Amino acid sequence: MSYNPEKPYKKQILNLIKKTWDTPYLSIKEGTYSFFKKKFNYVEVDHTDGIGTKGFYYWKKRNFRDAVIDALAINLNDMAIARATPYKLQCHIILPKDDGKAILEIMHNLVRECRKYRIAITGGETSIQNNLNGLDISLTVSGFVKKEMKNQFIKGDVLLGFSSNGLHSNGFTMARKVLGEKLLSSFIKPTKIYLKDVNSLLNKYNIHGCMHITGGAYTKLKSLLNNSDAVIHNHGIKPQLVFKQLYQNGVNEKDMYRTFNYGIGFILSVSKKDSLKIISEYKNIHNIGEVVSGSCLVKIRSIFSGKQIKI
Repeated sequence: MSYNPEKPYKKQILNLIKKTWDTPYLSIKEGTYSFFKKKFNYVEVDHTDGIGTKGFYYWKKRNFRDAVIDALAINLNDMAIARATPYKLQCHIILPKDDGKAILEIMHNLVRECRKYRIAITGGETSIQNNLNGLDISLTVSGFVKKEMKNQFIKGDVLLGFSSNGLHSNGFTMARKVLGEKLLSSFIKPTKIYLKDVNSLLNKYNIHGCMHITGGAYTKLKSLLNNSDAVIHNHGIKPQLVFKQLYQNGVNEKDMYRTFNYGIGFILSVSKKDSLKIISEYKNIHNIGEVVSGSCLVKIRSIFSGKQIKI
């Protein structure tokens, strides 16, 4: 199919995104560009991310629904770290060939998901890049923060973890290197979205620190440590089979924990008292460790060997 630079699906896309404009956060006017006026006055935060290497598998299976959920999850979970409420986004859809049907299916799914979270789509771009062999959906999400708080892990805190549902969206470059071009069902399972659960906890408890376990995996915790270590023990969360496959195919222990979430998708740092209340209330949260005096290291009891891995 040759490329049509007129993009005949533009009008259909505009009609779709207008379905997201019924929002309590913005008033929006249609034009060459969408003009909008905010209905709030809070500090704001932006976040941009895309599905990256994982897009190769979504394109191969033409699984656009889960690709959209993944793109949203990556951004919304990081919004949760900032304690932000997302209210608008712009999207950049990149395909390896001109495929209006795929673009419209992506937009139908993005509109449906955005309406769930009251996120207005205010614009975007489509790009055909025939030097690629997969798709990418990159989003820039804007959020507002009603109450700014320092994000930190405090000595004496308990670490609580939400289970992941697999690889999520991190480590696919290494996964392809190790496992080749084979397509496992776990490769096209979208990342869990933790935003609603985390926001619910933030409204009820004094959450000292939050971290989404994505690229860089457990190394991301180091930025929240101050003269302390994060110690993660055998936490009772059973990792999915794909992690064992990666390890058995040559990824060493240290790289497993520096690259993959290995069963934990989001981590909270809270007081011991609050941790007991949270665990009793939320059945999908587990006690995975504690914050102790140290030198800004993450120490993990490896499920593979039982040894403590320092990263």
